[in-house]
Amino acid sequence: MKEAFLKAMKERYACKEFDINKKITKEDFDFILEAGRLSPSSFGFEPWQFLVITTPEKKLEVTEHSWGGRDRATGASHFMVVLTRKGDMRHDSEYLNKFMKNVQKLPEEVIEMKTKFYRDFQEEDFNLLENHRALSDWAAKQSYIALGNMLTAAAFIGINSCPVEGFHKEKTTEILAEKFGVDTDKFDLAYMVAFGYEKRPQEFPKTRRPIEDIVKFF
Repeated sequence: MKEAFLKAMKERYACKEFDINKKITKEDFDFILEAGRLSPSSFGFEPWQFLVITTPEKKLEVTEHSWGGRDRATGASHFMVVLTRKGDMRHDSEYLNKFMKNVQKLPEEVIEMKTKFYRDFQEEDFNLLENHRALSDWAAKQSYIALGNMLTAAAFIGINSCPVEGFHKEKTTEILAEKFGVDTDKFDLAYMVAFGYEKRPQEFPKTRRPIEDIVKFF
């Protein structure tokens, strides 16, 4: 099992050209989504929202201002836009209070204790409340954990992928609001990602720094 996992890691790469005629089965894509859903996040608050784009028309709309995404989106079987929550991630938000109660199913005394700890974390440890960008960027960090897990899950079952950050964020956010009904007061655009099957095999071997260059033991 370890060898199979590392094999998937070694063979995974950012696929630039997908076979438009090959589609991912529902069962396999559900597996990828589940890897994202089960991903860890700070305090377990899951600040992400996945928008799965499958129709050609919607793929073109969402990548209108993307210099890195249009070809990936139109060729890939599934294209995803990932959003992160903004103000809802504040320690005093009604959303988080309901989340702890209804999703995490915590008793009131634990919610009170966790909220205080979370408040101290935001106000003192990480200074996340000094501006809106700080909190939004922190939430986006959590969503990238889900991205890594979905990329690896896809590779593990032989599906190719390509994360996409090549887009004009402000203009794409406007499109998400106008054509996809996204409440941009609550959600921020984090990244896009394409899933499908490569049109031709990767030509270049994977390169990484040697382990001794990146790991230090103390």
